[in-house]
Amino acid sequence: MRKNLIVTFLLTLIFMTVQAAEKETMVLITTEFGNMKVKLYNETPQHRDNFIKLAQKGFYNDLLFHRVIKGFMIQGGDPESKNAPASKQLGAGDVGYTIPAEFVYPKYYHKKGALAAARQGDQVNPEKRSSGCQFYIVQGEKLDDSKLSQMENMSINKAKQARFYEIVNQRNEEVKKLRIAKDQEGLQKLQEEILAQLEKEFAGKTATKMPEQMKNDYKTLGGTPFLDNEYTVFGEVVEGLEVIDAIAAVKTAPGDRPLKDIKMKVEVLK
Repeated sequence: MRKNLIVTFLLTLIFMTVQAAEKETMVLITTEFGNMKVKLYNETPQHRDNFIKLAQKGFYNDLLFHRVIKGFMIQGGDPESKNAPASKQLGAGDVGYTIPAEFVYPKYYHKKGALAAARQGDQVNPEKRSSGCQFYIVQGEKLDDSKLSQMENMSINKAKQARFYEIVNQRNEEVKKLRIAKDQEGLQKLQEEILAQLEKEFAGKTATKMPEQMKNDYKTLGGTPFLDNEYTVFGEVVEGLEVIDAIAAVKTAPGDRPLKDIKMKVEVLK
């Protein structure tokens, strides 16, 4: 009997440990348009932990949603947006570091409410590393079967483009030497070699089909599927999707900054 009790106790401890490990952190983003409760994914630990660290320090408090595009997304987290005058261009502020990409696709994707990390473009950031502080929340639009089919067919071209930049980055020194020497013929030959390599690598590959749940979300909730596998999705809004719509509907100036400042407060929920 005592042995059975010990076994039961140990199994209970193991079960409780697993439950604790799987528990997902929740954060609350407060705005004048309402609150958004956000779940952070455990499968993106570096992004999760960084966001928690900044939120606990109060980093995001009084920063702005400085870039708002209706039918696309709302973006914030630029430290230069705090008390920024209306004339100031925002979006270039950072915390001095970036975070390695943590793509968990197709499990996590850019459906409406997805929390994702902003980043610099592929030409200067081929590894798709994320900003250490700036993020966006997807609004997107609802897509029909025809548009989703187009997105699926684009998957091969996106993969080829990503691979192209990867190869160019690997041969960066060679490219530099040819440019310095103004050797256009050499650059053309190098480009042809890379394209031939791509055709060989992708021979026989077909478009990637979206899982049914993903298709359903993009049709019923909406989103921005063209960003999938390009930017790290590390959480999602679980309460307050209507707040995204309210913020996305505000009037903006050239450069997509709202005419009236939209401040945020971010806190980790216990």
